[in-house]
Amino acid sequence: MNPAKAPRIELRGVAKTFGGGRPGEVRALGGIDLAIAPGEFVSVEGPSGCGKTTLLNLLGLIDVPTRGELTWDGRPIGNRSERERTRLRLSGVGFIFQRFYLLSTLTARENVELPMRAARVPSADRRARADALLASVGLTPRAEAYPHQLSGGEEQRVAVARALANRPGILLADEPTGELDSANTEAILDLLVRVRGETGATLLVVTHNPKVAQRADRHLQMRDGRVVADDGGR
Repeated sequence: MNPAKAPRIELRGVAKTFGGGRPGEVRALGGIDLAIAPGEFVSVEGPSGCGKTTLLNLLGLIDVPTRGELTWDGRPIGNRSERERTRLRLSGVGFIFQRFYLLSTLTARENVELPMRAARVPSADRRARADALLASVGLTPRAEAYPHQLSGGEEQRVAVARALANRPGILLADEPTGELDSANTEAILDLLVRVRGETGATLLVVTHNPKVAQRADRHLQMRDGRVVADDGGR
């Protein structure tokens, strides 16, 4: 992280356990300290079950820490009420998933409009924004196509466009190329790098793919619920 910049995201002693103290309790994260600068592209790597997805869920306010503090731009954020977290997540975070999670009954345009519908953006503005986003990912001719009519690479581009719908300052991607071949992997990486450059969004990508990690500015390695290596963007 560039020390001249105030952290966009900061975790202080953040831990997450599941099971509420009962026998068999699982510690998913244990005492993580981490600061991420505005606009950084950070890869998060490590074996399955090491806590990568749990970390992303905490950063994106899907879940709350068991202990410790999460801040955005210096504001404590991690233990807000569910309603507040939903509002903040809707306006501030874009999620991109390995399995796309497009709604099969909606067209590409309608899938991109979903976050804006939840944010109560007027219909005409939603459509204009969705069309602009689909154009930016090269999918204008596919706006009326349904997910089953799209290739895997096209589905993921729709998912990227959907993640950008409400102009989030934080993009969180969980194995975004895991279902894609090498050509589509490169295309999605190029798209994410371009989007990050154009919007200034902070980008965190969980990945097992070395080619994905190579494109990041900074690399975190996780083991057993902890960050065990951090190159600091060097």
